[in-house]
Amino acid sequence: MPILFFMRTAAMAVSLLPAFAGAESFTLDEALRQAVQRSEAARAARAGVLGATEAARAAGQLPDPVLRAGIDNLPVSGGDRFSTRDVMTMKRIGVGQEWLSAEKRAARQAAADAMVGLEAASLRTTAAEVRLQTGLAYLDAYFAGQAMQWTALNERHAREDLAAARARQSSAAGSAHEALGWAAALGMVEDESAELRQQQAAAHAALERWVGARVDVLAAPAAFDDVTEARYVERHPAVVAAQRGVVLASDEAGLARANRSPNWTWELSYGQRAGYPDMVSVGVSIPLAIAPAQRQDRDVASKLALADKAEASRAEAERMARGEYRALASDAVRLAGRVDSYRAAVLAPAQQRTQLVMAAYRSNQTALTALFESRHAEVQAQRKLLTLQRDLAKAQAQLALKPIVDGVAP
Repeated sequence: MPILFFMRTAAMAVSLLPAFAGAESFTLDEALRQAVQRSEAARAARAGVLGATEAARAAGQLPDPVLRAGIDNLPVSGGDRFSTRDVMTMKRIGVGQEWLSAEKRAARQAAADAMVGLEAASLRTTAAEVRLQTGLAYLDAYFAGQAMQWTALNERHAREDLAAARARQSSAAGSAHEALGWAAALGMVEDESAELRQQQAAAHAALERWVGARVDVLAAPAAFDDVTEARYVERHPAVVAAQRGVVLASDEAGLARANRSPNWTWELSYGQRAGYPDMVSVGVSIPLAIAPAQRQDRDVASKLALADKAEASRAEAERMARGEYRALASDAVRLAGRVDSYRAAVLAPAQQRTQLVMAAYRSNQTALTALFESRHAEVQAQRKLLTLQRDLAKAQAQLALKPIVDGVAP
């Protein structure tokens, strides 16, 4: 598997770092867990789920009853004006209730539940995005640290070579020109180290943005799980969100169909008259759909069009996810091949050259500059290999961390 090349080289690089041997390292899994737990975006998504859930609990219930009170037929002129003594005047109190059919209440409940599902998908999507960005930041920081160690090794060699050149100059075996050349070489290596330290600091700052604390010792990331194209597309955040959007649009279209039938309102009232028998009134209010083609049917058509839009968005999201998977998978395969080829065609010869030049230098058959050049070339080859391995790991991380994973939403 391509990831095995990455793991073997990462293990080799870590073995060169004795300073890290006794330190407690921070793992990728721990970084992903902490990032999801402390994400404010995830907290906002949780609030959205809670809000939709609370709304869904009331969606299928009847509206609140209406209390009605008043005075009917109150005189405003004559001797009994503003008096309740008139035979026609009646004090009234009653209650009214709008009635929704069981079908309509079920449609409302379904639409509300679909909104809960959409908000829940948003929460899982947010968690997946946090994991992905954290994983990429972790890999950048880890490989920046590995590259920094190789450059530090090169810098140490340059210092040793400069010290040797100055010793040769003191014993008249070398020249000031040679010493100045080594001083310039050391300056070049120190500048490379400074550039890498800058990149490493930026990578650690990006990782700190997700995990909430500065982490200096990072463990080599474990191999990522293989993900099939079907699973990647099915669990892709955009596809999951679009699918929930289809469900919501479909349920809202069903609610619009149910709303074509009007809601009846029942009313019961009790009337009291001064000196005359009290009365009870019962009534019902029925909205008249006198122009359904201009109102209710247009609302249904609007919701059906939105449902068609949601379905098209889902299909487009699946196409995008499928193309994204194939591009990432192709990159991973090609990068794995480049890692293997670079290790055999570039790094191995560079290491062999350093060994040969070292042997020649120890037997006074070559100059110190040749040793420096071979060491520098080997370090540059190691850094290039680390860059390829980082790109490979990031491609595989996107394949593994982009899809939504069950059980990781906070």
